[in-house]
Amino acid sequence: MSMSTNTRVQLSAMMFLQFFVWGAWYVTMGTYLTETLKATGVQTGAAYSANAIATIVSPFIVGLIADRYFAAQKFMGVLHLLGAALLYFATTVTDPNAFFWIILLYSAAYMPTLALSNTVAFNLMSEPDKEFPRIRVFGTLGWIVVGLIIGALHLEGVANLAATAIPFKIAAGASLLLGLYSFTLPNTPPKAANTEGASIGQILGLDALVLFKDSSYLIFFISSILVCIPLSFYYSFTNPFLTQVGMENATGKMTMGQISEVLFMVLLPLFYKRLGIKNILVVAMLAWMLRFVSFSFGNADSMLALLYLGIILHGVCYDFFFVSGMIYTETKAGPTIKSAAQGLITFATYGVGMFIGTYLSGLVKDAYTINDTTAWQSFWLVPAGITLAVLVFLFLFFREKEEA
Repeated sequence: MSMSTNTRVQLSAMMFLQFFVWGAWYVTMGTYLTETLKATGVQTGAAYSANAIATIVSPFIVGLIADRYFAAQKFMGVLHLLGAALLYFATTVTDPNAFFWIILLYSAAYMPTLALSNTVAFNLMSEPDKEFPRIRVFGTLGWIVVGLIIGALHLEGVANLAATAIPFKIAAGASLLLGLYSFTLPNTPPKAANTEGASIGQILGLDALVLFKDSSYLIFFISSILVCIPLSFYYSFTNPFLTQVGMENATGKMTMGQISEVLFMVLLPLFYKRLGIKNILVVAMLAWMLRFVSFSFGNADSMLALLYLGIILHGVCYDFFFVSGMIYTETKAGPTIKSAAQGLITFATYGVGMFIGTYLSGLVKDAYTINDTTAWQSFWLVPAGITLAVLVFLFLFFREKEEA
């Protein structure tokens, strides 16, 4: 039985707001910290590590609490209401160290809602492989729309410091709206009946560790953690970099990365079938290197095209590594542990890998900053070098057959 139009609209609006909230504050936080709060690179990296820490903790919140005792849509609503208060409170804090703790608490509330929103959506789908992408794309649209709004209103950038806290207030308002809206979504009861008698390891998805018996998957898993280290450089410091080198409407123009993400998401099945998993991962790594080198040599004057290239490559960088990695994980896991396997790879990348990367990127930022001026060319060559090392590691040791 196909999903009704009313349900499709409900879920699409949920996804739109879910990523509208995240995109509103996450992209410009680096600029807000470095320019308004005068945070160091380490302090900025620490703030971005909050999401990584929350990703590590999230399976415990969802697996041990939400799935067992609360309806998903109601628990999601409470978390978003709490998140709205924390985001607004964050704008009143002027100390970067205190700001970190507020963002950490917020991230601990927000990150579980990613899994909860998926739970609500999948619970209403009879053909999730066909229906979910059509719903999830509205999340990317939400991220694009809020980026265009913030960019059009010039709410990021060193020339408008008084406005740099407004994206957090926009996110707080959207989180409040989504929190209230969540209580109107179709009921998704807890899964306690399905987890009775299950071990803590099963609830947290540790059954997926059996995948490590496959040496090719183990190499892919390690590579996934390592590639999130240079990824953290991009997430934490691209917006401050673009604004400081003179790109106008940087946040709005960064949405071109999400637009390319949608395009390459459509093309991914074709490339995946033609190239095979190893080659498509290599292409992704090469794209990462090209992105960082483009940023290293780009500027808002004679080399503006290189800045645009670095942004637009996001579709290849993200889809060809992370989305193809999800597909690869799905094929390796099989039906019995596929949910656990997806949770494991998310834990490794956006948890462990991003945590390491955010801390390291902050150290590198400070190392190349003298008298509040950052040597961006040298800065971006560091993640390029890390990506090259991961590429060599993957190329030498990953032995998966092409038909995989």
